[in-house]
This record gives sequence, structure tokens and C-alpha cells, in this order.
Amino acid sequence: MAMKVNKELPSPAELKKAYRLPDTLEKIKKQRDVEIREVFTGHSDKFIVLVGPCSADNEEAVCEYVVRLAAVNEKVSDKLLLIPRIYTNKPRTTGEGYKGMLHQPEPDKAPDLFSGIIAIRKMHIRAIAESGLTAADEMLYPENRSYLDDLLSYEAIGARSVENQQHRLTASGMDIPVGMKNPTSGDLSVMLNSVIAAQHSHTFIYRGCDVTTDGNELAHVILRGGVDKYGTNIPNYHYEDMVRLLEMYQKLELKNPAAIIDVNHANSNKQFKEQIRIVSEVLHSRRYNSELKALVKGVMIESYLEEGCQKIGTTRIYGKSITDPCLGWKDTEELLYRIAENC
Repeated sequence: MAMKVNKELPSPAELKKAYRLPDTLEKIKKQRDVEIREVFTGHSDKFIVLVGPCSADNEEAVCEYVVRLAAVNEKVSDKLLLIPRIYTNKPRTTGEGYKGMLHQPEPDKAPDLFSGIIAIRKMHIRAIAESGLTAADEMLYPENRSYLDDLLSYEAIGARSVENQQHRLTASGMDIPVGMKNPTSGDLSVMLNSVIAAQHSHTFIYRGCDVTTDGNELAHVILRGGVDKYGTNIPNYHYEDMVRLLEMYQKLELKNPAAIIDVNHANSNKQFKEQIRIVSEVLHSRRYNSELKALVKGVMIESYLEEGCQKIGTTRIYGKSITDPCLGWKDTEELLYRIAENC
């Protein structure tokens, strides 16, 4: 056979029972969900900043980062709503490379998905307990989100997944905001079609069950830039791009029109320091156009304790990305205060 079973994994219910979210943290999660929902429904004018490592590769470093973020959040909470990125799945264009803590709880060791699902659940719970902040993750594998769905306050669907039917239908059954990135081609209509699908009810097979969803009124778009047929990055964070998106939204009957601007990836040509400048331009566009201010609810930033990135090896630097390069903490903290002053 071309496929062999390595190990039967516990069900989400079994894992949640073994690694339970305490009642005190469940209360924090509910409060955070309400606060985030109010931004996407237009009842709050706080500006969302989704910020954190490209991939969560080390529990100690990730939790230290989130605790630092919580200290900043206390100072800017009147203006900003900080959501840490704790991304435990990492899409790989060719299938090669580190696929995230779900696959490899120890980045330099062989894949171990049984240990991985335990590791990511424990890390998310610890992050909430130590910081009071609930996090965002990427829904790379729709059926795996059930292991974390009681912990997350935001989920993103990546550029390579946004056209996938199962991702769209699963998003329609979520009760938290889900951001649909534009595909790598940069096609905004594909991204908006994904939002349409996610906002409507569907009946389909999910984890061996026949399910029907209510539709997710908080589904929205994430602009992350695109790549043309020659492999050249084409950004879509400029004023004209956002106006075009607004016009496309206005032609559709969608609830709670909203956009998050991913200031890295194809928007920055993966030049991580450019994120600082791009955030400034996004804020300027919002100030210039009141309709864009209502549409653009926040930004997504890749940042870690140490700036840049490194290869997986025996002498890894603590708190430095092993995937895409990230802003370091000093630049991140300064940028967050600047956003609070100018949003």
C-alpha cells in the first residue's frame, strides 16, 4: 500500500478531556471573543493587530513572546486589540521543510503527530494562562482544528488553501472571525468567493459525520499580495488596491465587510523590515478615506523575540524564526505604540 497507518490519534473530545481548558481561562476566551466580534461587526473602533512568529516552533519562546505582548496590550488596549499569532501548522509550497509544531514538536526530530497535537494544545492553553490573551492560528488542515476550536479567537485560511472546498465549508461552521487570504495569484474575486461560501450554510461530511453549518457572518478577507506568472511579487496593500477591494465588496451582499492587511509575504517581498513602512502606509490610507477606515480592521505582522530567521540546526538562537524572517521584539514594541498613536 502507498499509505500506512502510523498511529491512531485520539478524538478531539478525548484530547480536550485529557488537556482541559480550565473554567477561568474559558471565561477569558468568551470575553475576548466578544471584544473581537465587536470590531468585525462595527460596534468597536479598536484596531486589530495580529502579531507573532511566522511559525510557533518552541513553547518557551512563544509563551515568553505572548507575555511580552500582553504587557504592551495593557498600555494600548484603549486603541488596539492585540491577537498573538500562534501558528502551529506551516504550509510548504513544495511539501518540503518544517511543517510546524503539529508535525514536529521538536523541529530537528522526525514527525510525530500524536505528540504534536498534545504539544500544540498545551502551548495554546499555557499562553492564555500566562498572558490572558487568546490567539490566532492557521486552519491548514480543516479536520485538525477540532483539537483547538475551544481555544482560538481567530483563524486564517492561507493563500494555498483558500480555493479548497473543505476549508470554505468548515469556515462556515465556525463562530469566530476567519480571514480568507487572497490566493498566491493575487485574484481578489477568488478570495471574495471564499468569503461568500463561508458566510452561507452548507451540509457536508466532517470528521465522519453528516453536518450542517449556520454560516459565519465574521468571515472576511486578508490581503497578502500575489505573485505573477514570472514569480514576481505584486503587493496589494496600496490605497488603490484597498479602494478596488471596497468597490468589489459593495457589489456583493456580504455581512460585516472587513479586511486585514498582511504586511509581510508577497506584500513585503519577504523583506521583513518593510513591514514597518507598510503598516504606516496602511494607517495613512485609513486616515485619508473614512470608508477604508471602516473596512480595514487591522494588520497582520510577523514578529518574534529575535529578528530575521535561521536554519534548523544544533545551535539555534532562542526566539528566532526557523521559517520566514520576522521583526525582532524591539522593532515590534515600537511599532505597536506607533500604531496606537496613529490608528
